[in-house]
Amino acid sequence: MDQIEGFILAGGASSRMGTDKSQLLIDKQKFVDRIAQALFGVTSSVTVVGSKFENPSLRSVEDVYPKWGALGGLHAALAACSTEWALIVACDLPFVTPDLFIRLKELREEYEAVVPIQPDNRPQPLCALYRTDPCRRHATDLIKGGRRRPLELLETVNTRWVAFSELEQLEQSRRFFVNINTPQDYDEAISQ
Repeated sequence: MDQIEGFILAGGASSRMGTDKSQLLIDKQKFVDRIAQALFGVTSSVTVVGSKFENPSLRSVEDVYPKWGALGGLHAALAACSTEWALIVACDLPFVTPDLFIRLKELREEYEAVVPIQPDNRPQPLCALYRTDPCRRHATDLIKGGRRRPLELLETVNTRWVAFSELEQLEQSRRFFVNINTPQDYDEAISQ
């Protein structure tokens, strides 16, 4: 547990949702608290990036590069991380579980990033494990070069892409990457 710190990215504008996504509720629990609970299954430290929260068990940090999008949030997490690995999750992925994080952790040994592939075959860089030093350096270089896409970071480091077939036997795997961005997404998620 000491080699990994957890980070929840919560600094986005939530413009499509119209309200702070991290504060939405599922089963009377805020998204940020649900994700933190899952992260505490693999780490003793969870930090929220980009917003402050009332939960005393969570630290918070601001973006180093404000308004730089997802890559800016990743960079802020990596800059705040004091361990070898940062497990970084977006606040709009409320169905992640400790089992998912344990599986990513098991696959990290010879890599600089471990990134799951969703059922639709798209990589999910905002629910991934990053080796702090090399990823922070590359993220800084990309931002200084005017780049914004997290996938560009993953293309510059030794990344272990985790096929969904390696995750699908985990309980609730079909919901891991349900991304809540709009009121319609939220309605669908809470009705299941």
